[in-house]
Amino acid sequence: MPPQYAPPSRSASIRDVARAAGASPATVSRVIDDETRVGEEARAKVSRVTAGLGFRPDPLAQAPAGGRVPWVTVLTSDIAPYGAAATLRGMEAEARAAGFSVVTSVLPHGCDQMDLAMRVNRPGEAVMVIAFDDVGVRALRALPRDVAVAAVVECRPDDEDPAAWQVCLDGRTAAAHATRHLLSLGHRTVHHVATPSPGGRQRIQGWQDALSAAGRPVPDFAWAGSSLRSGHLAGRSLMEDRSVTAVLCGDDALALGVMLAARESGRNIPGDLSVVGFGDSPSSAYLVPSLTTVRFDFEGLGRACFGLLHRDMGLRTSADVHAWSEPELVVRESSGPAPA
Repeated sequence: MPPQYAPPSRSASIRDVARAAGASPATVSRVIDDETRVGEEARAKVSRVTAGLGFRPDPLAQAPAGGRVPWVTVLTSDIAPYGAAATLRGMEAEARAAGFSVVTSVLPHGCDQMDLAMRVNRPGEAVMVIAFDDVGVRALRALPRDVAVAAVVECRPDDEDPAAWQVCLDGRTAAAHATRHLLSLGHRTVHHVATPSPGGRQRIQGWQDALSAAGRPVPDFAWAGSSLRSGHLAGRSLMEDRSVTAVLCGDDALALGVMLAARESGRNIPGDLSVVGFGDSPSSAYLVPSLTTVRFDFEGLGRACFGLLHRDMGLRTSADVHAWSEPELVVRESSGPAPA
């Protein structure tokens, strides 16, 4: 697991250094820029003071006129869901640790190319995209070709040939693994509450893969949003069928909604119904019963995304790109043996 980073802090300004060194701010700037027009004695004194004060130069202020500005814009449609928020934290931590300034731009659902151009318009700017939904995918496709870009997407790496600037979250394989877990507990089949997004479609495929491979019936899946309410509504519909004993949900919020619908219908979890979520949001371990769910290293995905971007900009080799962990099924109390 990559180390946790904190944004770099700056404890002193150029004026603070100049005052302590008894030099002008211009002299301090020349020493920082490694110019030759500074005497050795003054250079040595300024260097000692900058080290003593823990001064770090502002990379934006150092950028030459017309040169590449170390600035990164993160494009995302929503920062409320846990996965997007954690991915953004990883992106920001890694970028700031490398001396980049970061701005997050939340895209509206009707974002067009003109709106996108207004959000990505700084000289030398680089872009990271959290493309977990259709809005993010459309933004990724619409970005100008001359913009340095890296993205986190949901795909299956072995059959979709992801581009070198994409970090893939393999939801298809994870959904298949979660479905096999439920089948191994004796459930005849597994129902699915899905989110209408690129990631949701990947998870549908994984769920179908596992059921088909096991020779089990493949029920119709239920489309839902990504909210507790939509999960609750889908769950109420599923609970009308007493043969439903296992449900795989496209994210943890949907799973919470299904669990509420189950309790309202008099179902015991996991005695009468097993429920599995996706994402391992912070609250999932503290529910009653605690939620079995798929865990992704979202922060690791974000860090790896910036690593790809940094490498593409010629600032880092491929060996420096942080690895991130594979999806992991976290088995808790909400999944259990099929009822007799």
